[in-house]
Amino acid sequence: MSKIDKPIIYEIKYNKTDISNLTNDINLKIDEKYNLIINYPTVYIIDDMQNKGKYFIYVGETNDIVRRTLEHIGNERNRQDWFEINNSKTANMYIIGHKHFNKSLTLDIENKLMLYLTSVSSVAKVNNRRTNQQGNYYTSDEFEEIFSKMWKELGKKNKKLFPVEQIVKDSALFKASPFHKLTNEQKNARLLIMNKINFSLNRNKSNVNENGELIIISGEAGAGKTVLMSSIFFELQNEPELLDEVYLLVNHDQQYKVYLEIAKKLGIKKELVSKPTHFINTHTKKKARIVLIDEAHLLLTQGKQSYRGKNQLYDILKEADLVVAVFDENQILTTEQLWEAEELYNLRKKAIQKNNFIRLKNQLRINADATTVKWIRNLIDDGNISKIPKNDSCQYEIKIFDNPIQMYRSIQFKNNSQEKGISRLVATYDWEYKLNSQKDQEPWMVKIGDFEMPWNLQLRTSTGVQYKDVSWAEQPQTIHEVGSTYTVQGFDLNYVGVIIGPSVKYRKGHIIYDPAASKNLKATRNRTLKNGEKQKFGETFLKNELNVLLTRGVNGLYIYAVDDQLQKALKNAEL
Repeated sequence: MSKIDKPIIYEIKYNKTDISNLTNDINLKIDEKYNLIINYPTVYIIDDMQNKGKYFIYVGETNDIVRRTLEHIGNERNRQDWFEINNSKTANMYIIGHKHFNKSLTLDIENKLMLYLTSVSSVAKVNNRRTNQQGNYYTSDEFEEIFSKMWKELGKKNKKLFPVEQIVKDSALFKASPFHKLTNEQKNARLLIMNKINFSLNRNKSNVNENGELIIISGEAGAGKTVLMSSIFFELQNEPELLDEVYLLVNHDQQYKVYLEIAKKLGIKKELVSKPTHFINTHTKKKARIVLIDEAHLLLTQGKQSYRGKNQLYDILKEADLVVAVFDENQILTTEQLWEAEELYNLRKKAIQKNNFIRLKNQLRINADATTVKWIRNLIDDGNISKIPKNDSCQYEIKIFDNPIQMYRSIQFKNNSQEKGISRLVATYDWEYKLNSQKDQEPWMVKIGDFEMPWNLQLRTSTGVQYKDVSWAEQPQTIHEVGSTYTVQGFDLNYVGVIIGPSVKYRKGHIIYDPAASKNLKATRNRTLKNGEKQKFGETFLKNELNVLLTRGVNGLYIYAVDDQLQKALKNAEL
C-alpha cells in the first residue's frame, strides 16, 4: 500500500473577488491540509467552457497562488492568449497542492498536465505553451504516482475535462504531443538539431539561390522520431524571430490531421502545417527559414497529378534555409516514393559528412524486452521464424490465432477494456480496395472463409457523428473495419491483430513475398528509373508493408496467416 498522500484540490471561481478572499477562506477551514494551497508551491488549472461545449484552458505553477492569479486578471488582461478566459463570467480554477511539492516537481506536473489536456477531445485550446521537463530531483520518484492520483481526483470533479488516463493515452494527439518527456537519446538529438538551426540562422549566405541544408533523422518504426519532431516544431514556434517561418510537412492524411489539431489547440497558425505538394506549389515568393518533414520517406520522388516536379525533397530544399527530415527507408511503400540506391546512398553520405545524420536506436513503442523485439525484427528483417520467447517479466503478448474470427474477437475484447486501450485489426493489402468508392454499392471487403469485414474508411457511425479531424483508429466504428498501412503507419495501437495475406508466404524455412498475390498496385507496378529502365520493387515494398503492420502494437501482437505453410510455422513457434 502506497504511503504517498493524494494531492489536495481546491476549486474556486476564477474572478478577482474569489481569488482575493482565498487566504481568508482557507484559514477558516477546519481541515489544516488546505494550508498547503497557501504555504507550498502549487499547480493550477483555469478552465472556461465556451462555444460548442469546448474548454479553453490555462495550466500554471507558482509559489504564490493569490499573487500570480491576480497578475493574470490584472496585468495580463489584454494578452491575446488570456483574452477568452479573463473576459469570461464562467471561468473556474482548480488549485492543486501536495506536501511534497517543490519547484521541479510542480514544473513536471505542469508539463504533464499540458500533455494530457491537449490530448482531451473536449479541450479546444491550451494557452500556456511552455515546456519545463525536469531531470532527476528530490521526490522525482514520486512524480508518476502523485500525478496519477491527482488526475483521478480531478476526474471526480469533471469527467469530461479529466477523463480516465487510458482514454487520454489512446489519443493520437497524446502520442504525437510535444510535451512528452524526452529520453536522453532524444534530448541529445534535439540539442544537436537546435545547434544546427541556430548556426544556420546566424550565417550570412553569399548565394541567395543556395539550396537549404539537410538534417536526416533515421530510426526504425517506434524509435520516437515523431515526438522528437513535434518537440522541435513546438520549441521553434515559441521563438519570436522565427514567427511564421517554421513549417511542418507530412505526406500522410491521418498524421496530417493530428498535427493540424495540435496546432489548433496550441494557437499555432494552421498554415504552418502542410502537405508537401501544397507547400511546394504555394511557397515560392520567400524562402522558409526552417522546414521540418515527418515521415519524409513518404515524399514523392516522381511527379503525379497535382505535383509536377521530380522529387519533393529537392524542391523543398530549394524553398528553405534548413530542412530536418525524419526518414526510414524500411517504411517506403510505393513506387512513387522510391529512392534509387545510389541517390539514397549519396544523400545519406553527404549528411554524415556534415554531421547532419542522426540515428535513433531505442525502441519506444513496443513495450517488450529485447528478446521479444529481436523476435519481431528477425521475422521482418531476415524472414526467420524462431521460437516465440516466453518471459514472465515481459507483459508483451505474441499470439498466433487459428482463424481471423477468433483473432477479431480477442481484439474486440482488448479494445472494450478501458485499461487496455485502442486495439484494431489490420491486414496486408491483399484484397481489392479503392478509396472513396464502393463495389456495387457494397463496401470493399477482406474475405477469408467465413470471415468478412470491410476495409478501412468505409463504415459510417451509428450516431451520424463525423470524425473528419480524428485519425482512423480513434473512430469508434473502425473496430469493425480492417486497417491498412495507409491508415496506421506512424500510429500506435495497444494490441494489433495482423492478418497476413497471401502475398506473404513461407517456403524452405524463410518468409518470401509474392507480388502477384497483392492488390497494392502502387507497390507492385513498374517504376521507371533515371536511366529509362523499368523495374519492379514489389518484394521490397511488401516487406516494408509487413514491417509497418507488425510494429504497431504497444502491448501485444496477434497474427493469423492465410498461407498454410506460414501459418504452420508460426503455430509451431508458439510450442
